[in-house]
Amino acid sequence: MYNFDIVPDRKGTYSYKWDSDKNALPMWVADMDFETAPEVKSAIVKRAEHGVFGYTYAPDELFSAVSDFWYRRHGFRFDTEYMVYSSGVVAAISSLVRRLTHPGESVLIQAPVYNIFYNSILNSGRRVVSNDLVRTDGGYEIDFADLEEKLSSPMTRLFILCNPHNPVGKVFTKDELCRIGTLCKKYGVTVISDEIHCEFTRPKRSYTPFASASDDCYEISVTLLSLSKAFNIAGLCSAFAVVKNPALRHQVYRTLNNDEVGEPNAFAVCANLAALTEGEAWLDAMLDYVNENKRIATEYIAKEIPRLSADNSEATYLLWVDISSLGMDSVSFTKELREKGGLYVCDGLEYGECGRYFIRINLATSRERVLRGLSLLRDFVDKIN
Repeated sequence: MYNFDIVPDRKGTYSYKWDSDKNALPMWVADMDFETAPEVKSAIVKRAEHGVFGYTYAPDELFSAVSDFWYRRHGFRFDTEYMVYSSGVVAAISSLVRRLTHPGESVLIQAPVYNIFYNSILNSGRRVVSNDLVRTDGGYEIDFADLEEKLSSPMTRLFILCNPHNPVGKVFTKDELCRIGTLCKKYGVTVISDEIHCEFTRPKRSYTPFASASDDCYEISVTLLSLSKAFNIAGLCSAFAVVKNPALRHQVYRTLNNDEVGEPNAFAVCANLAALTEGEAWLDAMLDYVNENKRIATEYIAKEIPRLSADNSEATYLLWVDISSLGMDSVSFTKELREKGGLYVCDGLEYGECGRYFIRINLATSRERVLRGLSLLRDFVDKIN
């Protein structure tokens, strides 16, 4: 029914991903090359044909559709009264860092983690403190002793959690989330849980919304939801903050509106409604395709590029690859790979010091492009002594 082997040519569309470097195959920034669901596209076309694009608000039916969608897919119903609209997850994080902390205070993250978290913290005059994830043979684990030590500091006021985790692809267990919630409540630390990658989990590996893990988790947190990754609509700039605690919710509402990031654009409402109420068949088919891309890529690297090691991650459409055996850090490696090998991927140092010898590869594209990118990577590595 859906053919994900056919992808549009995105060059010349002011695409951040495709028009930043016309000489290298882009498998870096986290957006997909697939057309969005047909139902979403039709809703946008219908809205465009109306011809008037004035101020728009987020209706109650949109919040109800969000609640129903997450209940169907993840077994937890977010209360619509707890929802606040935002024009994006990053916009919300940056606003909330400024609202919920003071200059000079610390915001805790778990490196290696999404690089824009650092921007949101440092650009606001706050300090980054990291509870680095610990790499094991089975993936990544939390060092809870280190986490408690850093949460216990009176300067640590906020914890930005990436659930599931970008770039390492970890899906946190309910027990892990409960322990995080217990510690954060103990030390009076608010949690922002970025759950933008939640649809992209390995088959039969479900994600647990942070708010669903325990009453404490729901009470002390702001959950940020968005369909921008799942339906490839990041350019429509839409997200949802879910906040149970009324005092905290008031702060979220005030800061998003004070920063003017609390209103939808003319296409966001119809696109989200179509995705939430009509787009699940497309979503499931796309997830199957992307998961097969990840399987193929992981096995290809193991067989054809054995000097590298790709983690068999539990989530996201991103592949986290260890390049430490090459004797190059990720900045030098990705620069040469881009300039000499014709492949553009992310250097792991962007995500923190513990990513220095890793690269991140975006696999949400056609299988032909995935195989072409892997071939370019193999050929480049083969030339390294």
